[in-house]
Amino acid sequence: MKAATVSQLKKELQHRNPEELLELCLRLSKFKKENKELLTYLLFEADDEAGYIETVKAEVDGLFLDINTNSYFYIKKSVRKILRALKKYIRYSGNKETEVVLLLYFCEQLKNFTPSIRRNTTLTNLYERQLAYLEKKIALLHEDLQYDYGVLLEEIRH
Repeated sequence: MKAATVSQLKKELQHRNPEELLELCLRLSKFKKENKELLTYLLFEADDEAGYIETVKAEVDGLFLDINTNSYFYIKKSVRKILRALKKYIRYSGNKETEVVLLLYFCEQLKNFTPSIRRNTTLTNLYERQLAYLEKKIALLHEDLQYDYGVLLEEIRH
Protein backbone atom coordinates (compact mmCIF):
# COMPACT_ATOMS: atom_id res chain seq x y z
CA MET A 1 0.00 0.00 0.00
CA LYS A 2 1.38 3.38 -1.00
CA ALA A 3 0.87 6.23 1.47
CA ALA A 4 -0.97 9.33 0.31
CA THR A 5 0.76 12.69 0.16
CA VAL A 6 0.20 15.30 2.87
CA SER A 7 -1.86 17.47 0.52
CA GLN A 8 -4.09 14.52 -0.38
CA LEU A 9 -4.61 13.74 3.29
CA LYS A 10 -5.37 17.39 4.06
CA LYS A 11 -8.03 17.55 1.32
CA GLU A 12 -9.64 14.33 2.52
CA LEU A 13 -9.65 15.43 6.18
CA GLN A 14 -11.40 18.68 5.28
CA HIS A 15 -14.40 16.66 4.10
CA ARG A 16 -14.76 14.74 7.38
CA ASN A 17 -16.99 15.76 10.28
CA PRO A 18 -15.57 16.34 13.80
CA GLU A 19 -16.69 12.94 15.13
CA GLU A 20 -14.89 11.13 12.30
CA LEU A 21 -11.76 13.23 12.89
CA LEU A 22 -11.84 12.33 16.58
CA GLU A 23 -12.11 8.64 15.76
CA LEU A 24 -9.26 8.87 13.26
CA CYS A 25 -6.99 10.61 15.78
CA LEU A 26 -7.73 8.06 18.49
CA ARG A 27 -7.18 5.18 16.11
CA LEU A 28 -3.92 6.73 14.94
CA SER A 29 -2.72 7.10 18.53
CA LYS A 30 -3.20 3.37 19.14
CA PHE A 31 -0.69 2.28 16.51
CA LYS A 32 2.57 3.91 17.44
CA LYS A 33 3.97 5.31 20.66
CA GLU A 34 5.34 8.30 18.72
CA ASN A 35 1.85 9.18 17.45
CA LYS A 36 0.54 9.13 21.01
CA GLU A 37 3.48 11.23 22.25
CA LEU A 38 2.97 13.80 19.49
CA LEU A 39 -0.74 14.00 20.24
CA THR A 40 0.07 14.44 23.94
CA TYR A 41 2.45 17.28 23.11
CA LEU A 42 -0.03 19.01 20.81
CA LEU A 43 -2.95 18.74 23.24
CA PHE A 44 -1.31 19.30 26.61
CA GLU A 45 2.16 20.82 26.27
CA ALA A 46 2.24 22.99 23.14
CA ASP A 47 0.78 25.96 25.06
CA ASP A 48 3.57 25.88 27.66
CA GLU A 49 6.84 25.57 25.74
CA ALA A 50 8.96 26.49 28.77
CA GLY A 51 7.34 23.74 30.82
CA TYR A 52 7.88 21.29 27.97
CA ILE A 53 11.57 22.21 27.81
CA GLU A 54 11.94 21.66 31.57
CA THR A 55 10.20 18.28 31.32
CA VAL A 56 12.53 17.16 28.53
CA LYS A 57 15.58 18.44 30.44
CA ALA A 58 14.51 16.42 33.49
CA GLU A 59 14.16 13.32 31.32
CA VAL A 60 17.63 13.92 29.81
CA ASP A 61 19.06 14.24 33.32
CA GLY A 62 17.52 10.93 34.28
CA LEU A 63 18.87 9.24 31.16
CA PHE A 64 22.37 10.57 31.82
CA LEU A 65 22.21 9.22 35.37
CA ASP A 66 21.21 5.77 34.07
CA ILE A 67 24.24 5.43 31.78
CA ASN A 68 26.35 2.33 32.45
CA THR A 69 29.88 3.74 32.85
CA ASN A 70 31.68 0.37 32.88
CA SER A 71 32.96 0.87 29.34
CA TYR A 72 32.90 3.47 26.62
CA PHE A 73 30.91 1.05 24.44
CA TYR A 74 27.91 1.35 26.79
CA ILE A 75 28.42 5.08 27.19
CA LYS A 76 28.39 5.62 23.40
CA LYS A 77 25.28 3.49 23.03
CA SER A 78 23.46 5.39 25.78
CA VAL A 79 24.51 8.83 24.55
CA ARG A 80 23.24 8.03 21.06
CA LYS A 81 19.96 6.83 22.60
CA ILE A 82 19.61 10.08 24.55
CA LEU A 83 20.33 12.16 21.45
CA ARG A 84 17.79 10.16 19.41
CA ALA A 85 15.12 10.76 22.06
CA LEU A 86 16.02 14.44 22.26
CA LYS A 87 15.72 14.86 18.47
CA LYS A 88 12.30 13.20 18.63
CA TYR A 89 11.13 15.69 21.27
CA ILE A 90 12.56 18.55 19.20
CA ARG A 91 10.62 17.28 16.18
CA TYR A 92 7.40 17.32 18.21
CA SER A 93 7.90 20.95 19.13
CA GLY A 94 9.04 22.22 15.75
CA ASN A 95 10.28 25.39 17.46
CA LYS A 96 13.82 26.47 16.48
CA GLU A 97 14.47 28.10 19.85
CA THR A 98 13.41 24.95 21.70
CA GLU A 99 15.78 22.95 19.52
CA VAL A 100 18.70 25.22 20.35
CA VAL A 101 17.93 25.23 24.10
CA LEU A 102 17.65 21.45 24.31
CA LEU A 103 20.75 20.75 22.22
CA LEU A 104 22.77 23.27 24.25
CA TYR A 105 21.63 21.47 27.38
CA PHE A 106 22.58 18.09 25.90
CA CYS A 107 26.06 19.36 24.96
CA GLU A 108 26.53 20.85 28.42
CA GLN A 109 25.55 17.55 30.07
CA LEU A 110 27.82 15.60 27.73
CA LYS A 111 30.75 17.94 28.41
CA ASN A 112 30.33 17.59 32.19
CA PHE A 113 29.83 13.82 32.04
CA THR A 114 32.23 11.60 33.95
CA PRO A 115 34.24 9.75 32.76
CA SER A 116 35.32 12.44 30.32
CA ILE A 117 34.18 12.06 26.72
CA ARG A 118 37.56 13.46 25.60
CA ARG A 119 39.08 10.00 26.14
CA ASN A 120 36.90 8.55 23.38
CA THR A 121 37.13 9.70 19.77
CA THR A 122 33.57 8.71 18.83
CA LEU A 123 32.01 10.63 21.72
CA THR A 124 34.23 13.64 21.08
CA ASN A 125 33.23 13.65 17.40
CA LEU A 126 29.53 13.36 18.32
CA TYR A 127 29.95 16.31 20.71
CA GLU A 128 31.78 18.41 18.10
CA ARG A 129 29.13 17.61 15.44
CA GLN A 130 26.39 18.78 17.77
CA LEU A 131 28.26 22.03 18.46
CA ALA A 132 28.68 22.65 14.72
CA TYR A 133 24.99 21.85 14.16
CA LEU A 134 24.06 24.27 16.95
CA GLU A 135 26.14 27.01 15.36
CA LYS A 136 24.11 26.67 12.15
CA LYS A 137 20.80 26.60 14.03
CA ILE A 138 21.67 29.64 16.14
CA ALA A 139 22.39 31.62 12.94
CA LEU A 140 18.74 31.11 11.90
CA LEU A 141 17.31 32.70 15.05
CA HIS A 142 16.46 36.36 15.76
CA GLU A 143 19.49 38.64 16.28
CA ASP A 144 19.00 39.03 20.04
CA LEU A 145 18.61 35.29 20.50
CA GLN A 146 21.64 34.70 18.27
CA TYR A 147 23.79 36.74 20.62
CA ASP A 148 22.43 35.12 23.80
CA TYR A 149 22.74 31.56 22.54
CA GLY A 150 26.09 32.33 20.87
CA VAL A 151 27.45 33.34 24.28
CA LEU A 152 26.13 30.12 25.83
CA LEU A 153 27.66 28.07 23.01
CA GLU A 154 31.06 29.68 23.57
CA GLU A 155 30.82 28.98 27.31
CA ILE A 156 30.17 25.33 26.57
CA ARG A 157 33.05 25.20 24.09
CA HIS A 158 35.56 26.52 26.63
